[in-house]
Amino acid sequence: MPRFDEWHASGPGIERKIFPPGETIMSMMAKLRAGAVGAAHSHPHEQLTFVVSGRLRLEMNGALSVAEAGEQFVIPGGAVHEVTALADTVVVETFTPLRADLLATIADDE
Repeated sequence: MPRFDEWHASGPGIERKIFPPGETIMSMMAKLRAGAVGAAHSHPHEQLTFVVSGRLRLEMNGALSVAEAGEQFVIPGGAVHEVTALADTVVVETFTPLRADLLATIADDE
C-alpha cells in the first residue's frame, strides 16, 4: 500500500501523491499524461483543482471549461465531473471535508 507523499498510479496515465491531511481539509498532487481521463464521478466533498502546469478540460454537470497553469476549477460537492488532460498536466487538488475513500488507499508512517 502506498504511503503519504509517495507517487502511485490512480488510473491510466494518472499518478497521484496524497499529502498528510489536516483535521477537515486535505490535498494531493496529480500528474496526468496528455489524453488521460479522470472518469466522470461525484462525491460530497467540495474540491479545488489548481493547475500547476499543462492544460486541463473539465466537464461538470454537462458544461465544459478549460484551465491552464495558474488557474483553478471550483467543484461543488455532489457535482458530476470528469477531466481530460489536453497536455501533460500537474494539478494540486484540495478537498473538504476529508475524503475517507482516498485516505483509505494510503498507509500511515507507523
